[in-house]
Amino acid sequence: MQTNANEQPRKPEKYLRLPAVETLTALRKSSIYAGMKAGTFPRCIRLSARAVAWRESDIATWQAQRLQTGGQ
Repeated sequence: MQTNANEQPRKPEKYLRLPAVETLTALRKSSIYAGMKAGTFPRCIRLSARAVAWRESDIATWQAQRLQTGGQ
């Protein structure tokens, strides 16, 4: 695999399970899923038949947007 001299190697995307998302966002499960349904919170990724997770970058982007809009 060739990389450009100016290009930084990418870190693999980190996935967060529900307890970590609850801790980072201060939201509970019901609010997270209601936000997903309303389109105001990032959608989860299905890892298996019984496991889901959220991309850490999606949560960070959501948090940054909340700071810009004052949490509205």
